[in-house]
Amino acid sequence: MKTAPLPAWPYPRWVAHRGAGKLAPENTLAAFRLGASHGYRMFECDAKLSADGVPFLMHDAELARTTNAAEKHSNSPASVSDIGGDHPWSALSQLDAGSWHSRSYAGEPLPTLEAVARYCIRNGYFLNIEIKPTPGTERHTGEVVAEHAARLWQGVAVPPLLTSFDIPALEGALAARPELPRGLLIDALEGEPWSAWLQKAKALQCQAIVCNHTLWNTDTVAQAQAAGFRTLSYTVNEAAEAQRLMDLGTDGVITDRVDVFSPSI
Repeated sequence: MKTAPLPAWPYPRWVAHRGAGKLAPENTLAAFRLGASHGYRMFECDAKLSADGVPFLMHDAELARTTNAAEKHSNSPASVSDIGGDHPWSALSQLDAGSWHSRSYAGEPLPTLEAVARYCIRNGYFLNIEIKPTPGTERHTGEVVAEHAARLWQGVAVPPLLTSFDIPALEGALAARPELPRGLLIDALEGEPWSAWLQKAKALQCQAIVCNHTLWNTDTVAQAQAAGFRTLSYTVNEAAEAQRLMDLGTDGVITDRVDVFSPSI
């Protein structure tokens, strides 16, 4: 039986991970600009909420790895939280999110989702927003990020793709803004059959499965495509693996190596 063709997919194949991977401080506008200088037109980023509900870009729950929070709080009480979501945006906006990477990026701030939206929309770029909740706020973060995304991209032909590993976050996004496209992130099968993960994605009305690239093979790609899903991979930094995934007919490659892979291939 012949598989019906999938609906048109408006996103580019190549996606710059966290802006420009490891070449610039991740999840900053500086990283987006560097990725764009290498010809990339689609970016992946992580979004979470400040204590007062502002969506901003950061991967970790803790501030320590990618900001100077520890330095700023060195004279503060030991009870000061290192969790980003415990702080209001007024405090988070004062952090240096660039010095950890290199001196040339000293002073680079954490960006809000709104700032990233303005940059992408103005330049005609596409965005994959990974909903990365502070633990305990999964569904609420999904709802708020989806609401902001719908508002910020109102009237734009191609909205951002919302993805997450967290089922409750995607449930929140679906409930808040069902019209926005979603993708289920999968790192490992965790003892469940592949069909169970496809069922989870169907229940969330996802358009895409975004996998650890090692999970894709001829069988898993065929099953996902037969079920109507687009197939994307993270984080692909080796040329042989990128070629394998393209030969399998997958739809998207998320990479740190914006300096190695041309987004035109």
